[in-house]
Amino acid sequence: MVNTITLKELRPELPAIIKKIDSRLDRYVVTRRGKPVAVMISPDDYEGLLETVEILSDKESVKRIKQAKQQIKEGRTVSLEELRLRIEKADA
Repeated sequence: MVNTITLKELRPELPAIIKKIDSRLDRYVVTRRGKPVAVMISPDDYEGLLETVEILSDKESVKRIKQAKQQIKEGRTVSLEELRLRIEKADA
């Protein structure tokens, strides 16, 4: 969920807002005169967004994601235990 806060409201509440962002991963859109002027998110959220942008900008990655989704729909999956066994065999 994204919270909206005015710049005027943010100033006195900044320490509490920062604590919420840090501890609960809250997100805030800061507005001035009714228009969004900034977004406040945790560093973890920011890193996650950057990773997502990087993945989605790589056509091969997007293609593999689509293929994996199709395989899941078709039931072509393996259990975690089977995956572990395959990895162990590959490492041997």
